[in-house]
Amino acid sequence: MKYADPYIAGVGLGLVLLASFAFTGRGLGASGAFAGDPWLLCELGGVIAGGFLSALIARRLTLVITRGPRMSSRSRLVTASIGGAIMGVGAVLARGCTSGLALTGGALLAVGSWLFIIAAFAAAYLAAPFLRKAWQ
Repeated sequence: MKYADPYIAGVGLGLVLLASFAFTGRGLGASGAFAGDPWLLCELGGVIAGGFLSALIARRLTLVITRGPRMSSRSRLVTASIGGAIMGVGAVLARGCTSGLALTGGALLAVGSWLFIIAAFAAAYLAAPFLRKAWQ
């Protein structure tokens, strides 16, 4: 089952960000939804609905736990939950999420956002060889 072309998906995401600025005067970001911001609650609902529709259209709508061959389903769910909780705490401490920082801040040409994007990609490339072992 193929995934969407990353270049087409990237252009689509850029157009969604542009539409968000044009129609609402706001950028994209998700962490504020957990603080109860009505605009972000609608945005988060759209993300869920869009993900569902995308999986349905691509015929990828299945209930599966993606994991490496040496990891149990239980440990995958536990580590994913712990990672999600850490990301949530980090978003609260940083007063924003990575999607808002990278997408909206990057689109506004904020220097801090571009530094974050570079650092995040560098960290991912450095960590990938160590994390790849869990998936082989």
